[in-house]
Amino acid sequence: MTKIVHDLVIRGGTVVDGTGGPPRTADVAVDGARIAAVGTVTEGARETLDAAGLLVTPGFVDVHTHYDGQATWDAHLAPSCWHGVTTLVFGNCGVGFAPARPDRHGWLIGLMEGVEDIPGAALSAGIRWDWETFPEYLDTLVRMPRALDIGAQVPHGAVRAYVMGDRGAANEPATPDDIATMGRLVREAIEAGALGFTTSRTRGHRGVDGRPVPGTFAGEDELIGIGQALAAAGRGVFEVAEAGTGGRTAGDPPGAAEAEVAWMARLSASMKRPVSFLVMQSEEDPDGWRRLLALTDEAAGQGAELVPQVAARPFGMLAGHQSRVNPFADRPTYRTLASLPLAERVVRLRDPEVRRRILAERPVSDAVPGTLSALLGPAMYPRLFPLGEPPDYEPAAETSVAAVAEREGQHPEAVLYDLMLRHDGRELLFYPVLNYAACTAEPIREMILHPRSVLGLGDGGAHCGIICDASMTTFMLTHWVRDRRRGPRIPLETAIRALTRDPAALYGLHDRGALRPGLKADVNLIDLGRLQLHLPEMAFDLPTGARRLLQRAEGYVATLVSGQVVMRDGASTGALPGRLVRG
Repeated sequence: MTKIVHDLVIRGGTVVDGTGGPPRTADVAVDGARIAAVGTVTEGARETLDAAGLLVTPGFVDVHTHYDGQATWDAHLAPSCWHGVTTLVFGNCGVGFAPARPDRHGWLIGLMEGVEDIPGAALSAGIRWDWETFPEYLDTLVRMPRALDIGAQVPHGAVRAYVMGDRGAANEPATPDDIATMGRLVREAIEAGALGFTTSRTRGHRGVDGRPVPGTFAGEDELIGIGQALAAAGRGVFEVAEAGTGGRTAGDPPGAAEAEVAWMARLSASMKRPVSFLVMQSEEDPDGWRRLLALTDEAAGQGAELVPQVAARPFGMLAGHQSRVNPFADRPTYRTLASLPLAERVVRLRDPEVRRRILAERPVSDAVPGTLSALLGPAMYPRLFPLGEPPDYEPAAETSVAAVAEREGQHPEAVLYDLMLRHDGRELLFYPVLNYAACTAEPIREMILHPRSVLGLGDGGAHCGIICDASMTTFMLTHWVRDRRRGPRIPLETAIRALTRDPAALYGLHDRGALRPGLKADVNLIDLGRLQLHLPEMAFDLPTGARRLLQRAEGYVATLVSGQVVMRDGASTGALPGRLVRG
């Protein structure tokens, strides 16, 4: 009789261990929350998972999310839990909810709503605010049972407003005393377990009041002063959404992004800590990302550790009958149907007479709240693509609304109308704003493969109305490893390392990110042949019934956190072994 030695053995899977090494057939033994062995395991176990024909990988580590509020009421943090994520980090882009003076709660919600498109009503109803300081916020996160591991970062916007009040919110210059106080609070947060400090300097990040995020125009003295808090603590990442992110915006001087890299290099070298910043391709400067990566390499020679944070796919808006972006929402006839359930609305929209009326009408207003219809004008039609089922995030130019209209001799709006009714009205039209300047994802592949880059920008928990990118982890495997037809793919072992060890190492989470004895038993069992993304769909499951776009996947057979199966075939098992990860 086989002796029972282990708590769990995953048998006969194709192990891709996160180190970049080649796949191999092996067993993985788990004792408690840790990996006990990887190889041939002859001993028995209390539970066995048959992984024959499946990939066995470390759990994915997502370092760019915005679950700052949701993590205080949601134990599972969908949609990330559906996409193999076992550890996630929030507090990015300089926005978050701690530290928070009692009279600033509504303002902080408005800041998050404006920057990250998370419904303010949902945040107001969901957050209980049983903290003021950042260490108290971490204690709140500790008390809640959860399925996944989480880590938090200190947001510049909250710190600046906490210390400087209205002066900080209005982006007035910080005094030496202000900087010293902010530095002290950030050090306290890092020593309490925050994984880093984040700031936003892009003018596109604004609160619901239209004002730029606090810290957007912070001087180098303020940034260096706060950075020294990380140096004193000896840990933490300094994350920046820099000026010029994804191209210049109004008010940015020429070379804004390159100038940002210069001070980030000085900061990293002085504090001896990594600085991670966002790199994306813009249409106006399609080769700018190459210059930023080259500057990153140059900075390394000067003792700086700059880590470009890159996306796995184009970044853009989704338009359709479920999205906040709907090009027909402001037409008088459509507005009479807008309150109908989707299925009933689609039936009415397929009526030829209704179609004729809507296409003949002009918008009643370009500013009906929530519709954003003015964003989709004729100039965008050459870059507006049906997403499809399964979704196509690297569409060819000839599939655009403009190209189809020209080929079929139709008006682009008629093509758009008909496309939006596909898949029972669930079709979404994809407008790639960044990372798709020449209708190819090849620059993205090069960014992913750059030796200093780390995957991020999935924005889990954010952009609820028009963007749905938290599924980038799954996309790495479906598109880059298995399905890409329009250029080279990415080797499986390289993709898994980019999803696991590399982001974990950036944040000093050396107890995870690889399948090695002694490391944390965060594991995915994946049927790669069956792995598939579905069309994003609108759900109304946030507090107050607020809506958000969610994207599901199939093919994740099991996801383990600390040795416990938390997800099985896309459904929660009810296990809640997750915890707050303190730096």
